Amino acid sequence: MKADFFTVKIKRTVKLNHRTIWVEMNQTLDAQPGQFVMAWLPGVGERPFSIAGSAPLCLLVVDVGPFSQAIHQLKPGDTLWIKGPLGHGFSLLGDAAILAGGGYGAAPLWPLAQLALSQGMNVQVCLGARSKADLLLCDAFEEIGCELTLATEDGSAGETGLVTGVVEKILKSKKIDGLYACGPTGMLTALASLAKTYNFPYQLSWEALMRCGMGLCGSCEVPQTCDPALPPGWLACFDGPVFRYP
Repeated sequence: MKADFFTVKIKRTVKLNHRTIWVEMNQTLDAQPGQFVMAWLPGVGERPFSIAGSAPLCLLVVDVGPFSQAIHQLKPGDTLWIKGPLGHGFSLLGDAAILAGGGYGAAPLWPLAQLALSQGMNVQVCLGARSKADLLLCDAFEEIGCELTLATEDGSAGETGLVTGVVEKILKSKKIDGLYACGPTGMLTALASLAKTYNFPYQLSWEALMRCGMGLCGSCEVPQTCDPALPPGWLACFDGPVFRYP
């Protein structure tokens, strides 16, 4: 996989919550939902981001460190360097889907929901976070016609608890053709186990420490302890980030 950096200009940024912004660029990118890009700022660093929109290119950036803080400081007209699209995305199956996102794992699910609805699918979106203030894109999913269920650990929005509990309740009550999810490792591990229990296909977008973004350094290997179905040496950037089972 070969890709070179190209420059984009920031068109606008929108504050989504106390530490998250939506960044819209001035050009499009031919990408599948679930793929990612490497973003670079000279003198600051390089980090991976899920593609939250491709026409135009959009990223969801959470303020978690020096690089994301630098992006938060960018203004319309400023330059950002992008490499991508990289990795393998989601592949929709059947007529009914659950999309489960934990925290900023909602980002790649947004373009996936739009694609699924355009294909006439029934889309159930389950979003989880620590609190109501940490939930992302809730209104956006509802406005395009998704069925939305929320879970917060502190009970400030939706059901009290983890998003995995919400997903299991839906699996018990509805016909679902596949589960698509992105979020923290613990959440994805639990969902993989849940999917096997109920014997239905799943596609999980794994988060890992990505340095090169092209499978060269091996830093983003996801261990089989996360999901025994993963092949040995599976790299989130090159083999994924989406793992499909079966």
